[in-house]
Amino acid sequence: MKRRPALEAPKDDAPLTALAGALAALDTPAAVRAFLEDLCTPAELEAMADRWRVVPLLLKGVPYREIHDLTQVSVTTIGRVARTLERGTGGYATAVQSQQAASPSASH
Repeated sequence: MKRRPALEAPKDDAPLTALAGALAALDTPAAVRAFLEDLCTPAELEAMADRWRVVPLLLKGVPYREIHDLTQVSVTTIGRVARTLERGTGGYATAVQSQQAASPSASH
């Protein structure tokens, strides 16, 4: 991880906004995957995929230990995702809703 100065200057959100724009501009899962594979290390991709994998289970109310048994994702990571679902910016929920709306089975 990057070392940050003890007293940080006001945060510059421009790089994160640019990254979000690049992701939003990609129009297929294959294009997003290729971009992520170029951008991230294998460990970073695994961590993000693990987090995303537990979201639907948490939304269904599956207990942490059962999620761990099903996915082998650590209970600590599961707890962090659960906290983010409850107190985050809503990104997980937006992504789940968008994915459900785009799913062919969503119309049934």
